[in-house]
Amino acid sequence: MIHEALGRRPLGLIATSWGGTPIEVWTPPQVLIDCGITTPQSVNVEPYGPNFTPIKLSNSNLWNAMIYPFTRMVVTGAIWYQGESNAGYNQNKYVCTFSKMIQAWRATWNSRTQGITNPTFPFGFVQLSTNENTGTVVGGFPLIRWHQTFDYGYVPNDYLANVFMGVAMDLRDDPNNIHPRTKQDVGYRLSRAGLAVAYGQAIEYTGPIVDKVQVNSATIDITYKSVTGIELRSTVGFEICCEGASCTNDNVWVPSPASSTGALSIALTIPSSCTSKPVYGLRYLWRETPCPFKLAAIYSSTDANLPAAP
Repeated sequence: MIHEALGRRPLGLIATSWGGTPIEVWTPPQVLIDCGITTPQSVNVEPYGPNFTPIKLSNSNLWNAMIYPFTRMVVTGAIWYQGESNAGYNQNKYVCTFSKMIQAWRATWNSRTQGITNPTFPFGFVQLSTNENTGTVVGGFPLIRWHQTFDYGYVPNDYLANVFMGVAMDLRDDPNNIHPRTKQDVGYRLSRAGLAVAYGQAIEYTGPIVDKVQVNSATIDITYKSVTGIELRSTVGFEICCEGASCTNDNVWVPSPASSTGALSIALTIPSSCTSKPVYGLRYLWRETPCPFKLAAIYSSTDANLPAAP
């Protein structure tokens, strides 16, 4: 898609990958020290091919073996598809490891190519897809999705420049596999963001982003930005919490159905259990598998394939 959008410019891609791996094995040792991960650990990862036993990898193994050897080759940028293996492993460290790994990759490539590679080269990622299939489990996936955006909920942002993403949590169409079968949708979303961020094209590339939230007596009004209009495709997916310190317990969050109120705004109905109570939290699509295929609540009205991120 980028090849076509750039006038059929030839593109080269180095695929250096290993499924089922945590971020720690792709990360330089100093980053792990900086993030407080000082104990060497071995993790079981998926083997290649059938009939193989799991393989143990230690911190920084794949940085040393599968990334560093390429860092004398000038690159335009990188794309990344990882996160499942950190849903229950150093989850609270992911903002630190992900951001500092990106910075370390950039600095190493810039240094080892004698300054030719951009020191802030574009870094794109596919936001974590789905996991279990019932749609009821919160699990660790929502927090990793959030941490992938450095806890902003969207990229690019002020935390780290030149980072872009493709959202994938609404693409589950197979009850037996966590990865979307519609690779074209994943590719489309990531390529739109790449064309905008990496190649400077003035195109729509991100779904609606929350701009303002106003809590009223009976409703919560949400206004969006980054698009010219929003499509409310489903009324479900929003939850609120009015239980104070207990909001760390997923069981106290309650559904808050949405209705459309304007080109860029919706209203959530505050449920009776939260009437006359302060609202402490609002979350959206906070499940491992939060919605049926392409049935998230909020999409761009001008590009039906660009959903709002969780």
